[in-house]
Amino acid sequence: MDLCHRNNVTVHEDGPATLIFSHGFGCDQTMWNYLYLHFTERFRVVMYDHVGAGRSDLSAYDSEKYNALAGYAADLSEIIDMYAVGPVILVSHSVSAMIGALADRLVPGRITAHVMVGPSPCYIDSGDYVGGFKLEDIHSLLDTLDSNYLGWSSTMAPVIMGAPGQPALSEELTNSFCRTEPDIAKQFARVTFMSDNRADIAGLLTPTLILQSTEDLIAPVAVGEYLHAALPASTLCLVPNVGHCPHMSSPSACSDAMDVFLLPWAGVHVN
Repeated sequence: MDLCHRNNVTVHEDGPATLIFSHGFGCDQTMWNYLYLHFTERFRVVMYDHVGAGRSDLSAYDSEKYNALAGYAADLSEIIDMYAVGPVILVSHSVSAMIGALADRLVPGRITAHVMVGPSPCYIDSGDYVGGFKLEDIHSLLDTLDSNYLGWSSTMAPVIMGAPGQPALSEELTNSFCRTEPDIAKQFARVTFMSDNRADIAGLLTPTLILQSTEDLIAPVAVGEYLHAALPASTLCLVPNVGHCPHMSSPSACSDAMDVFLLPWAGVHVN
């Protein structure tokens, strides 16, 4: 199957290094529109949709393959091999940060750096680990999603977005959730919220910038602090933002932190 068609791959401009933008649950590559243009003069920029999202080929969706994040990581690895030029930096939102970590483990050394936006290796509290949710909360969330996906989307998207004072962003995310095919969204939600990737990120040596909102119900600051401790070459940057999508609601704060982190690989220095 044609990779470009399967994942709706788009390439913007060129440069000595490649930024690959990978979206989160319920989203597609258009969610990066507030951020990616900042980098097109200095980098090759590649964006794509996970199979089942956006303008990807829905006929390529395989419920067995995508019943674990490893299926999405395999797709990302193929996209890197086909479209990346020079050093590869993954810019990943939410669950895609763990998909990126899995892709990194698949081919060690192929990925040069990570920018993880609102990442979480595990959403469920466990012992001393604070993920932000009790197991029963996740089961309740998934049960509601199973019984009324559109209603769940309309209720949860504004909560996930946060961004008080920017209602258009909540509407944009709600519309994105509602465009996603419900059965695919339900499975991806279950895979996302039930995954535990703490062992996969432990000790990963790839340089990583962790961008964590100061107020985020989905991935609280404690999760960013956990990742910072688990990733030896990481930098934790707290973005003054309410919500899980700072790349949309606080893009300038994100791009400022990224400019500093990405300087070693940039084609043109920032003034």
